[in-house]
Amino acid sequence: MISTFCSTVVPPLMSGGFSYVSIMGANGAVMSTGKINYDAFGERMRVRNFGMAGNQTFTVDQLMLFKQKVYYEIDWSRFSCQKKKLDASFIPMQVPADANHMGQVVIGSSSSWGMGVAVNTWYGALPPNGMYMHVFTEVGCFPTTLMAFTPESGWNTISTYNWVLGTTDPMDFLPPFFCGKSQLDETEKPDTFFTALDKGAALFSE
Repeated sequence: MISTFCSTVVPPLMSGGFSYVSIMGANGAVMSTGKINYDAFGERMRVRNFGMAGNQTFTVDQLMLFKQKVYYEIDWSRFSCQKKKLDASFIPMQVPADANHMGQVVIGSSSSWGMGVAVNTWYGALPPNGMYMHVFTEVGCFPTTLMAFTPESGWNTISTYNWVLGTTDPMDFLPPFFCGKSQLDETEKPDTFFTALDKGAALFSE
C-alpha cells in the first residue's frame, strides 16, 4: 500500500524531455530522445520521439489517450494516422495506486542546500509477468527514472528531465484533423506504452 508521503501525486499538467532505451524492442535495441506533454486530468500523453532502432533512424509522433484506451501514430509526411488499441493499466508518468515504497535517497549530496535532490523509489508488478521501479522527486513529485520489464517489450528505461509545469500546447492532446477517418483494428492485442514506442520505432525506421 502507498504510505502518506507528500509526493504520490504528480502535477496535473507538465511537459518535458525524455530519453528511452529498450533492450528488446520490435526492431532490436531501440534508443531515442524526445519530448513528452502530459495531462493527468484527461490521462493523455503526446510523445514526439527521434532515435535509432537497430541501424535505422526514426521519427515518431504518438498521441496516447489512456481513458479511451487508444493511441494514434501520426505520420506528418503522408498526413495519415494509424489508430490502435492501448492497454491503460499502467501510465508511466504516475505513481501507481498499488505501488510499494522502497525508500528515499538523495541524488547528489545532502551536505548543503542545493547540492542534491531527494527522491522516492516505488516498485510493483506489471501484468502479466513484469515488474517496474519508478523514481519521483520528493518535492513536486516529478518522474525522473523508470525501469520496467515485460516479456513482450523486454527491459525498458526512461529518463526524464527539464520538466515544466503546465502544457506548452493544449492542441497536443487532440488528434490532427486527418486522423478523423482512422479505423481501429479491434482484432489487435492492445499495446502498452512500451510496446507502442517499440512498434512506432519499427514502423517509422527509414
